[in-house]
Amino acid sequence: MKILVINSGSSSIKFQLIEMPEKSVLANGMVERIGLDGSKIQLKVNDEEFEELRSIKNHEQGLEMIAGILLEPSVGLLKDADEIDAVGHRVVHGGSSFSKTVLIDEDVKEKIKELFSLAPLHNPHNFKGIEVSEKIFKRAAQIAVFDTAFHQSMPEEAFRYAIPETLYSDHQIRAYGFHGTSHRYVSKEAIDYLKKNDSKIITVHLGNGCSITAIKNGKSIEHSLGFGPMNGLVMGTRSGDIDQSVIFYMMDELGYSSNEVKKILQEESGMVGLTGYSDLREIETNAEQGDAVCNLALKMNAHRVKKYIGAYAAVLNGIDAIVFTAGIGENSNMMRELICTDLEFLGIELDHEKNDVRAKELREIQKATASVKILVIPTNEEIEIAKQSYQLVKNL
Repeated sequence: MKILVINSGSSSIKFQLIEMPEKSVLANGMVERIGLDGSKIQLKVNDEEFEELRSIKNHEQGLEMIAGILLEPSVGLLKDADEIDAVGHRVVHGGSSFSKTVLIDEDVKEKIKELFSLAPLHNPHNFKGIEVSEKIFKRAAQIAVFDTAFHQSMPEEAFRYAIPETLYSDHQIRAYGFHGTSHRYVSKEAIDYLKKNDSKIITVHLGNGCSITAIKNGKSIEHSLGFGPMNGLVMGTRSGDIDQSVIFYMMDELGYSSNEVKKILQEESGMVGLTGYSDLREIETNAEQGDAVCNLALKMNAHRVKKYIGAYAAVLNGIDAIVFTAGIGENSNMMRELICTDLEFLGIELDHEKNDVRAKELREIQKATASVKILVIPTNEEIEIAKQSYQLVKNL
């Protein structure tokens, strides 16, 4: 079964063509800078890479180009668009309506549209990907895989806020959680690796967006992101946890509007706000060269993660493994070291030599004497989306 996985963002579309159930990636690529100067389309098939600069005005044009390049005879992937059996769409926010992967129909689309206000930077673009895909891949089953779905197993005491009841009952203000596809994938990989179904795992997703999840017996029971994807850990441009009084002070005393505060906390805070750099590699390099500001930012970032690890160890009543994943989690030995230092009382003891090894595969980086496994597991949200789409279509 050929499944096309689409991750439609604000100015880009990532895609993979995957043969299931073999999990064989036939092609992967990206359309970048949609609606901007310098837009381009990239495709990788086996070891061959194609890249072409094109004017790409909107997402519809971008998806049409993806279909066109997949159908290009010289590429040799597809002869007809009807060879695609299913299109799996990443949808960021499913609210309380969706606790699992679903076949997209008009009712599902209406509910996704109703959630635009909860994820204004993501859901509208995810929805556009669905609309355009329906026109191009007419025979394919259109499948929605929600980032929030994995966290619908959180107990009420974890997802509720201590606010008036009507704000929850009438307006659904609660913690939903995000990055669920990634947390689901790496936790399943960890459980299979540990051969331990009755497990207590903390997954740490560190990228431009960051989150951490407490997972008991394969189910999310606590998570750092909430009503929106802004709180919790320090991120690339987002502040993470902040005292609400700061927001009131910025508005009441400093004269910022609510939109200005939102922009500052979402786009101008986090590591870029602290250092002026958006790339963690630059921050790490500067810190190693003695830059005190960059050094402090890294310590603040790691400190926040350590706080959550301690809290989640309490929620889980123990830890079998900590999993680091996503771009920073998988590649930054410095961040992993800062986070794992001085956690011996929890059984977390990092082996520095193992931590410094570069590899694109699941690996252990704890000391032989440690009671808690420290795993680095590359995430693969596209494979997870393909797996869930395949299971759904197979059972239709």
